[in-house]
Amino acid sequence: MPYIPEHERLSIAEGCTPVTAGQLNYQIHLFIEEYVETNGLNYQTCNDVMGALQGIQQEFYRRKVAPYEDSKIKENGDIDFYKGT
Repeated sequence: MPYIPEHERLSIAEGCTPVTAGQLNYQIHLFIEEYVETNGLNYQTCNDVMGALQGIQQEFYRRKVAPYEDSKIKENGDIDFYKGT
């Protein structure tokens, strides 16, 4: 958990869009804390949160990261893992 300054925490809590990785992390933290508060801290809630985060990561990779990497391969050329180039 990055410890962002108090004024940034307030800004994110009031609904401002995060512009740094720390702010994004804090915003996600707020959502998780609200979910845990609503559902209680127990195995199921922890499992729900971890599963959601894993699914989000996989979907972000599939829809955003992989296409971006493919565009960079087209732009700059692929590497040959066997030759190291």
